[in-house]
Amino acid sequence: MEDKPLVRVLAPVIALALAAGVGLAFFIAALVRPPELPVDTNPAPLAGHTLCAAVVVVFTSGRDMQAAALSLHDDPKVRRVFVDPPSVSLLAVPGTDLKAWAQELHARFRTAERVTVIDSDATAAQLKLTAPPPKCPREGEY
Repeated sequence: MEDKPLVRVLAPVIALALAAGVGLAFFIAALVRPPELPVDTNPAPLAGHTLCAAVVVVFTSGRDMQAAALSLHDDPKVRRVFVDPPSVSLLAVPGTDLKAWAQELHARFRTAERVTVIDSDATAAQLKLTAPPPKCPREGEY
C-alpha cells in the first residue's frame, strides 16, 4: 500500500519534468534559429548593392523588364527586387534553390535574353581560390 503514494507523487513530477524539457527545447530552438529576413518586393535601384547570391534576368527592353519586375511582386520565392536597365536582380527567400528557380524564371519570362545565377560561394569553391572572398551572408548581399 505504500507504493501508491509514491506513484501518485512520481507521475506528476515526471510529467512536469518532461513538459519543462520540451518547453526548454522549443525556447533554445527559437534562440538558435536566425530571425526572418525582411521581404520587400517593390523594385528598387541596384546601385549601391553588391549581390553574392541572386538570380539576374536580363531583358531586351526596359518595358519587358518593368513588366517582369511588377509580376514578381507576389512570387513567394522573391525577397528583394532590384532593377538596373534592362535587368532585374532577385534575392531569394532562404532555402530557395537558385539554379532551379533560374530555370523556372527562364520558362516564365520568354522575352528574357538571359537568366544568370550569381553564387559567389559556389564559384569560389569551384575555382579553389587560395584567398576566397568572404562567405556570402544569408541576406544574399555584402
